[in-house]
Amino acid sequence: MIHSAVGGRVAHPPKIEKIILKRINEKERHFAMRSALAATADRDAVTKRGHILDEVKALPIIVEDDIEGLKTTKTVNDAFRALGLGGELNRVREGKKIRSGKGKMRGRKYRKPRGPLLVITADRGIGKAAANIPGVDVSLVERLNAELLAPGTHPGRLTVWSESAVKKLEEARLFS
Repeated sequence: MIHSAVGGRVAHPPKIEKIILKRINEKERHFAMRSALAATADRDAVTKRGHILDEVKALPIIVEDDIEGLKTTKTVNDAFRALGLGGELNRVREGKKIRSGKGKMRGRKYRKPRGPLLVITADRGIGKAAANIPGVDVSLVERLNAELLAPGTHPGRLTVWSESAVKKLEEARLFS
């Protein structure tokens, strides 16, 4: 007698029929991107989301392209503090809390707030330098999506743009 599963088979194995990627209508996706982009420039939406903007004068925050070349975490941290985002960085650092419920047992013990998003055109070292700052995400303009701009479906994420990223976004006209 030949056994095809010596030692027993897997009780509930992964199935190839499972749909992991969910498709979304293109117009709907573009509308979500446009809405999320617009919300990053709205002071009310950004503060409602929980970001601290005490020292920030105006939104959107646009910085020189030199920020893309920062190599160390300390210089990135100092740059954010110089932009008036010190309170925001402290909020994110102190906001790490233990999740309530069963999620603690399932590899999601801590709940961490999202901080500023930095949008650039070329990563010349800042991606690695900002990786150790809690809550800070770095994204290329081409890889920008609604989940980065509105995490958890809540629009109004505090976003810092490089000058070339803004120009590239205007030239691309992806969302018009």
